[in-house]
Amino acid sequence: MLVLGLSAFYHDSAAALLRDGEIIAAAQEERFTRKKHDASYPRNAVDYCLQEAGCVLADVDCVAFYDKPFLKFERILETYVAFAPRGFRSFQRAMPIWIKEKLFQKRMLLQELDRHEGGFGRPERLLFSEHHFSHAASAFFASPFEMAVVLTLDGVGEWATSSVAFGEKSRLEIQKEIHFPHSLGLLYSAFTYYTGFKVNSGEYKLMGLAPYGSPLWKNKILDVLIDLKQDGSFRLDQSYFNYCTGLTMTNERFAELFGAPPRRPEVDRITQFHMDIAASIQAATEEVVLRMTRGLARDYETPNLCLAGGVALNCVANGKILRDGAFKQIWIQPAAGDSGGALGAALAAWHLELSQPRKIIIPDLMKGSYLGPSFDQALVETLLSEAGAVFEVHPRDEVIEFTARSLADGLAVGWFDGRMEFGPRALGARSILADPRSPRMQKMLNRKIKYRESFRPFAPSVLRDDLSSWFELDQDSPYMLLVANVKAERRRPVSADEDSLFGIEKLEIARSDVPAVTHVDYSSRIQTVHRETNPRYHALISAFKKLTGCPMLVNTSFNVRGEPIVATPQDAYRCFMGTGLDLLICADCVLRKSDQPREKIVEYRSEFELD
Repeated sequence: MLVLGLSAFYHDSAAALLRDGEIIAAAQEERFTRKKHDASYPRNAVDYCLQEAGCVLADVDCVAFYDKPFLKFERILETYVAFAPRGFRSFQRAMPIWIKEKLFQKRMLLQELDRHEGGFGRPERLLFSEHHFSHAASAFFASPFEMAVVLTLDGVGEWATSSVAFGEKSRLEIQKEIHFPHSLGLLYSAFTYYTGFKVNSGEYKLMGLAPYGSPLWKNKILDVLIDLKQDGSFRLDQSYFNYCTGLTMTNERFAELFGAPPRRPEVDRITQFHMDIAASIQAATEEVVLRMTRGLARDYETPNLCLAGGVALNCVANGKILRDGAFKQIWIQPAAGDSGGALGAALAAWHLELSQPRKIIIPDLMKGSYLGPSFDQALVETLLSEAGAVFEVHPRDEVIEFTARSLADGLAVGWFDGRMEFGPRALGARSILADPRSPRMQKMLNRKIKYRESFRPFAPSVLRDDLSSWFELDQDSPYMLLVANVKAERRRPVSADEDSLFGIEKLEIARSDVPAVTHVDYSSRIQTVHRETNPRYHALISAFKKLTGCPMLVNTSFNVRGEPIVATPQDAYRCFMGTGLDLLICADCVLRKSDQPREKIVEYRSEFELD
């Protein structure tokens, strides 16, 4: 039996396909269209999923959409009425789009589905799941837990912005919710906007900026903006925000509270003030989340917690939840944002609508999140040749050894191998790799390859067996969603002069034996690498360890700022030729930059809209 899940029409459209409860394929539409956070109907992602399963749409038993458009429309209308006459300009803009497109999404979806090969032709089998239920289902049903509390946090779905569910075997029920406009996700996005980053895209930048500052404004946030209860429930003072009916996230009163206007993107410099603001909202967010999880641990008799929703991508907060110990085990959906809603809708339909039993898989149902397209060696060679690339083909073991030596020699390597990752993180299939021991690598990768802000940190991919020898963590983190500190014995002592530096000046200090993956607060966003889920990537890091004694690599996504992660060999080659990458490994093909035709060099920095 086949179930197709869809998310679309807001941001991060995606498709996911189950066969008899097994995840066959899942992918975001942006990877195919090359449009970051593409919100359109995921035609290409659906076609890929069907192709991977060897079927046409007529073979699919039901299609599940990740939210309920009528409930969302109800929330939009009620919000405008509640705040009238404020927000009339926003209302004028929003209503024509909602009436023309979003209000009649069922009809639109059926029309789009019928355009695929074979067509769908089963309007009665188009199902709709509530947004936060889709998030909860994506976390619990994919987890290794028979029983768990499920916490979902994001901006807003239909009405819910936060939800608590309880799952046991094949059952899942929402227990309580916080409703719009009171939203932890929108609070964080308001500060994203205020510090000059793009909402629904730049929140991770705010998280990365936070360690450069001090949480000087945390108490003001908790005392003025948010009424936070001991159990983590809260309300926001809407007199400081503009997101309900306006065209911005914050208003003049918000700016007066902090004593400065919003930073203008790409115009105003990031100052110590912005770093302190970032540190403050991060600390406030952690306080909210920790109160929530402690309260849930008291209320429910289970040691297991699942997380999903956009806020679950805040890996710093996740690490603190784990270390807090209220729950013994946590599992986070790697596609925690709206793309994962497609998978959640499919899983909810399978277990609840179709009443199918749940088979619990260890370590989880996600197959390492390697659920996207792959390309066999023959096709890789054909596509690279058609792109005009110059390459050599070597046996797999030789490619591993050559790449490990190149990394140890300080080269930056584009790595394209196996099935593409589902979710926002590159996990060793579509990655840029480098030597974490280099004190210059972080700056070089940001400036010459990623073309992004210099303060942005990089993550280590570390062999699971070596994790606890280097980091204050001894739990699997296969999806790069937990932050932990470098162990004290791996840290480099900081002099008094170095310790007195402020802000971005801290970036110049090598703080550990692996400075390229050590943030200014000694933290690292960790991916544990397992032979079972990615044997070739595990072999590469093992070869690097054999050469250097270091069991990890710098791992960042194979793209530049504003670009979706590469999906095809042609994407990889184009990015390779438009950046400072030295080497590209595509399957068993080795491409050296010095061998490539000069006419293939492209101006890549301005190719994509900045995120």
